[in-house]
Amino acid sequence: MKLRIALISTGGTIEKTYDELSGVLHNRVSVLDVMLASLELRGVEIMRVQLMNKDSLDMTDEDHTLIAETAETLARTMDGVVIVHGTDRLATTGERIVEVAGVPRRPVVLTGAMRPYQLRSTDAVQNLTEALLAVQVLAPGVYVCMHNQVLQFPGVIKDRNAGTFIRAAESARPQ
Repeated sequence: MKLRIALISTGGTIEKTYDELSGVLHNRVSVLDVMLASLELRGVEIMRVQLMNKDSLDMTDEDHTLIAETAETLARTMDGVVIVHGTDRLATTGERIVEVAGVPRRPVVLTGAMRPYQLRSTDAVQNLTEALLAVQVLAPGVYVCMHNQVLQFPGVIKDRNAGTFIRAAESARPQ
């Protein structure tokens, strides 16, 4: 029997594509299907949910709530939920899921990338692969999975200097 994982797409850097005419990276089309096709996903059935395609800096409070409510609903019927999200406001959405759902019935794992999938030096595939594995083995809860680590909400923040996520308590430690 295959595990059923919902993959919610919200946009963010991981999904940005290069616009040759303007010379800018944009959220216009999702590259997740290309990424998924490159992975060996035995025993897993992915249900794609294209919720939005936004840079997380452009997300509103209503967007964070929509993502949280969608994740909570899918966690009731699926074996796990992975959310692909922009890293700038990922922690806001993680906290909102905890507010809306408490501890969801199944694991909900947020991930993203610091560099778009289309760039040669990207963390996108690694982070997506790690999130898809983590959602299969974690206990119910809300997590971020990136850069070979898993952190549980609440209390996760983005460390802009390190370019990754940390526990909020770690940011208070002297260097």
